[in-house]
Amino acid sequence: MENEPILLKNGKIFTPFRVLDESCILLENGVISKIGKDIKDIPQGTNVIDVQNCIIAPGFIDIHLHGGGGSDTMDATYDALNTISKTHAQGGSTAIIPSTLAAPIDDMIGAIVAVKEAMKRCVEGSKILGIHLEGPYVSREQKGAFDERYIRNASAQEVERILKYVDVIKNITAAPEIEGGLELGRTFSSKGVLMSIGHSNATIYDVAKAIEAGYTHVTHLYSACSIVRRIRAYRYPGVVEAAYLFDELTTEIIADGKHLPPELIRLVIKNKGVDKVNIVTDAMRAAGLPPGKYMLGDMEVIVEEGVAFLPDRTAFAGSVTRMNEMIKVLVGQVSLSIQEAIKMATVNPAKMIGVYNRKGSLIEGKDADVTVLNRDFDVVLTIVEGKIVFSRLH
Repeated sequence: MENEPILLKNGKIFTPFRVLDESCILLENGVISKIGKDIKDIPQGTNVIDVQNCIIAPGFIDIHLHGGGGSDTMDATYDALNTISKTHAQGGSTAIIPSTLAAPIDDMIGAIVAVKEAMKRCVEGSKILGIHLEGPYVSREQKGAFDERYIRNASAQEVERILKYVDVIKNITAAPEIEGGLELGRTFSSKGVLMSIGHSNATIYDVAKAIEAGYTHVTHLYSACSIVRRIRAYRYPGVVEAAYLFDELTTEIIADGKHLPPELIRLVIKNKGVDKVNIVTDAMRAAGLPPGKYMLGDMEVIVEEGVAFLPDRTAFAGSVTRMNEMIKVLVGQVSLSIQEAIKMATVNPAKMIGVYNRKGSLIEGKDADVTVLNRDFDVVLTIVEGKIVFSRLH
């Protein structure tokens, strides 16, 4: 049974090209049917919703998150993924890519299989587009919150096992300088997977080789990334400087106002340009929950001050924010325009993972993925492929 048509009226609609004040958008059969000031010939039975001058934006696309609502991707169950999906729909995400941690290969495969099954069964919130493998093929020097016991080189045997699930894998984060890192890039980039440099201690010269091997993206810039350092007195630029220098690379940032201060976010955007930066939550299981102690893999972490800390508080262990909260930071603290902030949460990630033909912007014929925000950027309505999955409207 098809979803009932929905007409959102009296909204401030953000298309890729302009902002339409006091306008309407009609959603039919899971796609955007019409956009305009005054839509006539509305189908019988249409659910007409007056959004009272709220922002009507494309649904947010989060290509890097680990959990939310008390659940984690590595729990490897439908219920966990469904909880994550519903939790992030409350933050305006209409599409998500759950992410793994460094873990034994059997646990990784278990998570991949669980995501594949959840995609088949469908979840009740944000649509799951696939899985993001973050680790275990990373640098020990840039392990971040990963459990060092599970960090390893990219062996041909493991890669062969993972390759069987390439239809589910949307992006992979790896350190290209480790043994097997370049071959990993060649193998999966040739299959259409977004290969991302992350948790890497690479020099700029390693990054140049990585680009030749199919890496096109950088995971959470500045977090677990090498910077310029001295080797035998000579300065060697790292991943951060390479991200700025090489136009071939796009990058993502955790724009929670904690992982990066506003000044660094401005620097990233000034150097890369709005078109080449997307925002990700990198949220762990405590997203949407109160402060306290939570598990990240086998490790207990502390959530306070709006972020997750390692037990000794020497580093962060992931964010606990959702996408709309990052829009607040970009507009309120970084001084981006609303249009620019929305683009970094919609158009850019859609292009990076190859779904812009159907998601990421409000264009007639595309999927009816819509987020409605009030003027404080709180989510009042989330619609996934024409179905309301979250609503604060009364």
